[in-house]
Amino acid sequence: MAQQQLRRQLLDARASLSSAARDEAALQVGNHLLQLPELQQPCQIGSYFSVKAELPTHAINEQLMAHNHQLSLPILHPFRAGHLLFMQLNQTTKWTHNRFGIPEPELDVRHVTPLGHITILLVPLVGFDAHGNRMGMGGGFYDRTLSAWRQGRVNLMPIGLALDCQYVDELPVQPWDVPLQMVITPSKVWDFRA
Repeated sequence: MAQQQLRRQLLDARASLSSAARDEAALQVGNHLLQLPELQQPCQIGSYFSVKAELPTHAINEQLMAHNHQLSLPILHPFRAGHLLFMQLNQTTKWTHNRFGIPEPELDVRHVTPLGHITILLVPLVGFDAHGNRMGMGGGFYDRTLSAWRQGRVNLMPIGLALDCQYVDELPVQPWDVPLQMVITPSKVWDFRA
């Protein structure tokens, strides 16, 4: 199956779920996430603001902050096209919308979180497979972000968050694709670390 056709099929599958079903799935994913050994002490977590029919992250982000984790969300990098920059959230965070209509924290240099300070990076996805390969929306933002990790320049743990219907046996892989160490779905924690 062609990559674009598979992406459309996976997007349709998650969109066919009711918002109540996605909210329930997010609760289960959040519970799995909080049970990970890596999250038993407060740490710096890079998360994201879910849009459309993605697994809802609002409640997950609230759970993480309630457990004293520091949370940073991505913005489109103002100087490096196609890259992300992470902003730490706090009580005074102001929000804006990027060119894709996705809410993001306003750029404030005082609250930039260098990628090297992030311990866990939660990653959105359209689909994933049995090898930890991830299909995104096709813009390459997270592949570029994760390339620093793959090259050993930063030490973080990338974890995909997904609905069960986003799993496929095998995804087509490009040389620039960066597989994840873990994907958490409502029914399972997929650990791909060797």
